Amino acid sequence: MAEKLVVLSDMWGAKKGLWIASYFGYLQQYYDIVFHDCQQLGNIDLPVSSEENVHRAFIEGGIDTAVASLLKKETRPAHYLAFSTGGTIAYKAALQGLPMKSLTAISATRIRFEEDRPDTRLNLIYGECDANKPDLKWSQQVGADFRIVPSFGHMLYSDEKIISEVCLELLEQVTKKVV
Repeated sequence: MAEKLVVLSDMWGAKKGLWIASYFGYLQQYYDIVFHDCQQLGNIDLPVSSEENVHRAFIEGGIDTAVASLLKKETRPAHYLAFSTGGTIAYKAALQGLPMKSLTAISATRIRFEEDRPDTRLNLIYGECDANKPDLKWSQQVGADFRIVPSFGHMLYSDEKIISEVCLELLEQVTKKVV
């Protein structure tokens, strides 16, 4: 039976996420994939979906609503792959007891404000030029290491090179034989 992989979108949800199909292409034959659109989880429906408006909607309650919604929807341990705001939602949900085997979060925007580390295997990835990445002090205080990818910004998760590397790491988790 395939391992379950829960995928959380970035703040745009399915609206601007054609790149996410590449992840599914690599992973779908090895994982049972469940996809959550973060705008739907956060109950965000805006007449004008500008970057500023969507970001504000998440900050002003959308993240908390999405965390609560995810906690209701996902009750069994699973692996998580999350992008940007989705990474923040998954991280916060794990801190609130979401059963999680592992979390791969790419460009998770607001975890740098968290004071705790969830009790799961973490793979946090940021672009070197991402203004939202945590700093070394945060990493040491919380006990969460993260990887920096040189010469990339916040949207590194949409780059085919990064997609293939992340998917290879996730595939190794389920194809390695534990002796």
